[in-house]
Amino acid sequence: MNETIALAGVISDAPRVATVVGNALQFLLSIFGACAIIGLVVAGILYLFSSGDERQIEHAKTATKYSIIGIAVALGALVILNAIAGFL
Repeated sequence: MNETIALAGVISDAPRVATVVGNALQFLLSIFGACAIIGLVVAGILYLFSSGDERQIEHAKTATKYSIIGIAVALGALVILNAIAGFL
């Protein structure tokens, strides 16, 4: 009977849906975190090249603030995802 099932193409060792969704979400959160870190680097470069212009300095500070918020959101979501995955 088991040979018939194996020949019929039934996948018996496929990962669970929760595993696939968890891996996809971790990948997306990794991309999001990397973009936030790149944004932080760009904000630092903006601040470096502001040359004392108050408008550009404020723009760089705002970009820094939003990048730090993005990093915090990514890390928080990753912690929550890992906590939920522990229960599944």
